[in-house]
Amino acid sequence: MAMLQVENLQVYYGVIQAIKGISFHVDQGEVVALIGANGAGKTTILHTVTGLVPAKAGSIMFEGTDLIKTPSHKIVSMGMAHVPEGRRIFQELSVYENLQLGAFTRRDKAEIAASLEMVYDHFPRLKERKNQIAGTLSGGEQQMMAMGRALMSKPRIILMDEPSMGLSPLFVSEIFEIIKEISREGVTVLIVEQNAKKVLSIADRAYVLETGKIVLEGNAADLINDDSVKKAYLGE
Repeated sequence: MAMLQVENLQVYYGVIQAIKGISFHVDQGEVVALIGANGAGKTTILHTVTGLVPAKAGSIMFEGTDLIKTPSHKIVSMGMAHVPEGRRIFQELSVYENLQLGAFTRRDKAEIAASLEMVYDHFPRLKERKNQIAGTLSGGEQQMMAMGRALMSKPRIILMDEPSMGLSPLFVSEIFEIIKEISREGVTVLIVEQNAKKVLSIADRAYVLETGKIVLEGNAADLINDDSVKKAYLGE
């Protein structure tokens, strides 16, 4: 059984149908990418899966539980974390305080401390800057902190929305290396990303979206060589 199974998902903003009956799945241990142009519905899918946007119809099964009517904070405690587009950090708090907020659903202080050290292992720069005010970090460092904050909830699956947005090529490479590390450690990843070439190079499978519909799906290695994907998303 898939870890995350979405069936016939339909989402509206007022009278506008943003998601038009899509179905997809993510198996445990996979990195699955959602790619497509701006406005295709990628972010809406993540927001609906994590309870931030209501679904009009369909089902979202996470490890056998339907999330359609589950509040967001309960979804986090079930083992799903969300790294939102634009990072959404707490600008006035320190790096350390931002990371601690990621563990708000947890109670075991020793386990939280162990998770913090794990985050610092992945992101040594955050340890160096743990007392720095988060709003003074560079864009790349803020993205690392947003990912670290999500990992503090000890997720089994992590949803990432445009992790490379606005970053220098050096930071983009670093972020994607860390995503591969997180995956190797057993965390399942569902990732929305405009940088199709980069994300297809690390994903196991991918779905291509256009105006709220899935128009193509398959192994990432196959899609990166697909002529229509090359033309539309890889600039080739």
